[in-house]
Amino acid sequence: MSVPSALDTEQTRTRLPGLTVIDVRTPGEYAAGHLPGALNIPLGQLPRALPALKAAADRSDLLVVCASGARSEDARRTLAEHGVAAASLTGGTSAWADRGYDLHRPAAAGRTTWSMERQVRFTAGAVVLTGLGLGLRRPAWRLLSAGIGAGLVYSAVSDTCGLAAVLAKLPHNRPRAADLDAALAALARR
Repeated sequence: MSVPSALDTEQTRTRLPGLTVIDVRTPGEYAAGHLPGALNIPLGQLPRALPALKAAADRSDLLVVCASGARSEDARRTLAEHGVAAASLTGGTSAWADRGYDLHRPAAAGRTTWSMERQVRFTAGAVVLTGLGLGLRRPAWRLLSAGIGAGLVYSAVSDTCGLAAVLAKLPHNRPRAADLDAALAALARR
């Protein structure tokens, strides 16, 4: 079956049994809830996973998923550049959950990690407040708040997020090597 560049939630639900679903969010976001049967291969780990993804695409259709569809669309384009056909879930896991479809949450997930969007909002807000607070003593510190504001505007216009890229490098957002190896092994068995 031909792989379109995007699938909506209804198309995904009906085709789910025949799809290999790759969740490109951070491990913490993945653990907080993912599509049934999805494997976690964070966006930054795609280059390492390319051979396994190429082999999987030869056996079944690939669907890449994230929270909103932005990172999965980046992943889909990256895969296409390497000759791997994949679709992206329009609206991501947020749209999936909004339709009332189940998200799998591992029982042993323990502490829940915030979504990347929530982490970015918290960090940006904290830095802005810090800049304003320190700006009461030294006005130059207000430039910190202005810098975050400018970064948020650039993020919206360019549909990229440098702050998310930085936060993705934090320990709770990075995959353990064993987790990625397990995902690649599971991908090879499909």
